[in-house]
Amino acid sequence: MSINQDNRPELYEEVKLYQNAREREKFDNLADLYAVINTLQQLEKAYIRDCVTPKEYTGACSKLLVQYKAAFRQVKGDEFPNVDAFVRKYRLDCPAALERIKEDRPITIKDDKGNTSKCIADIVSLFITLMDKLKLEMRAMDDLHPELRDLVDTMNRLSILPAEFEGKQKVAEWLNTLNNMSASDELSESQVRQLLFDLESSYSAFNKVLHNSS
Repeated sequence: MSINQDNRPELYEEVKLYQNAREREKFDNLADLYAVINTLQQLEKAYIRDCVTPKEYTGACSKLLVQYKAAFRQVKGDEFPNVDAFVRKYRLDCPAALERIKEDRPITIKDDKGNTSKCIADIVSLFITLMDKLKLEMRAMDDLHPELRDLVDTMNRLSILPAEFEGKQKVAEWLNTLNNMSASDELSESQVRQLLFDLESSYSAFNKVLHNSS
């Protein structure tokens, strides 16, 4: 027997998940957390597929991890003591996002594994070595490349440096310039002057970060 909906107005009523403002806030918080985790999963997949640049990925991932922490604080409790419980409850397929949440940093930023003091000392030494070489008019690619490469790698391992730290970007750009040169190629006088300026300004900014984090 078919049901005449015209005689059953309750069939047209919206089904609500909540009965009051408190319950509504709870579901809003759950939705926010779900959205952040799902977005993080999609970002990880996009990076793996080379659909976003490392710079774009690092900035977006760092922002999402901050948003995740804020969102999870709103739902954490007996029902969801950890993110794994939330993922199981709502059957989220997000292994890459969970890995990123566990490591608490973008995949492009390596962990210093607690060796913060050594990383800082190495960075200071590399900055000074490079600036001294330039002042001694050493400008060939193979003269500068080893220290510049080590400087990029070591700054990326130092977890206290923000992902958006301008010094990282400047040094990485210069490393890319050298990577496109032959070993015997030399920087021009104007390039040497600009590189020295960028190193000095980056070194100064690095010291400010250390001062503010101490």
